[in-house]
Amino acid sequence: MSNRLVHATSPYLLQHADNPVDWWQWEPAAFEEARRRNVPVFLSVGYSACHWCHVMAHESFEDEAAAAYMNEHFVNVKVDREERPDVDAVYMEAVQAATGQGGWPMSVFMTPDGEPFYFGTYFPPEPRHGMASFRQVLEGVDSAWTDRREEVAEVAAKIVRELAERSLAYNAPEMPAEEELAQALLGLTREYDPVSGWLGGGDTKFPPSMVIEFLLRHHARTESEGALEMAQGMCDAMGRSSLYDQLGGGFHRYVLRQRADGPLVPHFEKMLYDNALLCRVYAHLWRATGSDLARRVALETADFLVSELRTQEGGFASALDADSDDGSGKHVEGAYYVWTPEQLRAVLGDEDAEFAARRFLVTEKGTFEEGASVLQLSETEAESAGLGLAEAGRVASVRARLLAARAQRPAPGRDDKVVAAWNGLAIAALAETGAFFDRPDLVERATEAADLLVRVHMDEGARLARTSKDGKAGANAGVLEDYADVAEGFLALASVTGEGVWLDFAGFLLDIVIDQFVGEGGALYDTANDAEKLIRRPQDPTDSATPSGWTAAAGALLSYAAHTGSEAHRAAAEGALGVVKALGPRAPRFIGWGLAVAEAALDGPREVAVVGPADDPLTKDLHRVALLAQAPGAVVAVGEVGSEEFPLLADRPAGAYVCRHFVCDAPTAEPSVLRERLGADAEAGTGVGG
Repeated sequence: MSNRLVHATSPYLLQHADNPVDWWQWEPAAFEEARRRNVPVFLSVGYSACHWCHVMAHESFEDEAAAAYMNEHFVNVKVDREERPDVDAVYMEAVQAATGQGGWPMSVFMTPDGEPFYFGTYFPPEPRHGMASFRQVLEGVDSAWTDRREEVAEVAAKIVRELAERSLAYNAPEMPAEEELAQALLGLTREYDPVSGWLGGGDTKFPPSMVIEFLLRHHARTESEGALEMAQGMCDAMGRSSLYDQLGGGFHRYVLRQRADGPLVPHFEKMLYDNALLCRVYAHLWRATGSDLARRVALETADFLVSELRTQEGGFASALDADSDDGSGKHVEGAYYVWTPEQLRAVLGDEDAEFAARRFLVTEKGTFEEGASVLQLSETEAESAGLGLAEAGRVASVRARLLAARAQRPAPGRDDKVVAAWNGLAIAALAETGAFFDRPDLVERATEAADLLVRVHMDEGARLARTSKDGKAGANAGVLEDYADVAEGFLALASVTGEGVWLDFAGFLLDIVIDQFVGEGGALYDTANDAEKLIRRPQDPTDSATPSGWTAAAGALLSYAAHTGSEAHRAAAEGALGVVKALGPRAPRFIGWGLAVAEAALDGPREVAVVGPADDPLTKDLHRVALLAQAPGAVVAVGEVGSEEFPLLADRPAGAYVCRHFVCDAPTAEPSVLRERLGADAEAGTGVGG
């Protein structure tokens, strides 16, 4: 029999709808039931592409005996962290404070008032490596609740009190200056390994998308060769490694070294947010360097987004699972992506299989598990660029045949939930990649996703739903990152298409950010003033896998102010950047997007108005030069003489204008002059024009 989760819209929750556990969604009725029964709440938080979430579900939540004990002694609540990032953030903060670590599945035991008193992540079905079994944990918590209730209440109250006292005391009263950005660059230089191309120590490597964007913007503003070398080195390392799907394009979640002398192997889930951010970063790297690898990876990742993650309604699904059927009915992590020499020979024949094994580092011993290897490139970017036509054709043939053979394997599952924030990131990436590489189809896909967000996610008051599925909005309210990243996507689309309606929609969202999310001293909260009250109002300015809502909002507010001249939005952006002044020099890896936004603020950002007939080749050339300019965070408006689509175009004769704060240079009709004015040394906006 199905449980209550059968009515959920989240694919992750629906995966648990047939568990014998009597699951509830996060809702007031669940906590009322816990009060009525006088039992604690067990909260389990995960997400669809989480490998260990599936493991614990199979071992414990599908087990009749474990489920019977859970149902008798607890009210059990299952949460998709991607639907409720606020719930996830608040209780993960408690888990990390109590245990020094965190992860998913997250397991929290709490009072009927939502106050946590015992935490963990994955629990095995039997005691293992000094870890208690899940049944032992359940029995221990039940015993404490029954026999030591006052002690439990004291622990819970203490935890809530300590969380409430964790206020953000480090939001500086002004935005960062040149000194703080230089210190951040120095800190990154110390953490960067120029030999491997990876950032940071440790055996686990996540893609540092936001840091790379900062490095590219810093180079564009200051001409720092060191910043560009680091950005190139990181992108080269990722693009050649097993983090990148060398056949189908797109990036896995992270790579790790399983043994001291072993290779880096991926955790195979593919997330929309990673691929959207990295697609845009590689496109920006190509814009700065002309790198063939950057061009290839940007386009292949864009094509992956469209071919593998695009939904029937025109949005983009959240993720592909790490696990898939290995052909024997057993779900195995990475089964879809790995190869043995024997499998290469079966598809390619002996000669091409030997060639492919050398190029993609497939060995008899294997670089992953059970003799299988994850594909990665053996040569450097320079060596790859130097391939002759015949060898390049051979590489293309091998890739095409392997990809066709892989398509016959059972594919990983897909989480079809459309998350507003991550779709905003994808819109920005596809719009710019399409514009840079003359791929109007990618711009069309970006526009269709934006249309979906307006039609389905945005209500009449411009309030956003966090998710949708099958064209129907979910019940959960959008959080700060949704408003910020969707606005970022709309602003990028406006610059590429010249359609001012996207600027208008961005403005609606950013007005709500100012009204609902900005707190005292310019600080931002992750939930709105009128959102559901949790034991703590979540607030985090640091990047994780995506830009924090705080710094994403700062970036979108800054761009909107550049487009419109709005002092209110500029002031809100500058107020939000105070945290970058405080954190940037000390922890640059964890506030990369804030550093990137600060680069744009120090540069202006520059405002480019291109005025002329839409079908005039000169207008198109000037527009392309503007879009390909590296000036950090530059905004672009294009339209006909007399157009009212963008404030930047108002009352301007034909030509291209480069401005700062709506003070502009004299217009030019020369693409070369426009390119020069948008360079690192240009003093744009020093004229007297309006």
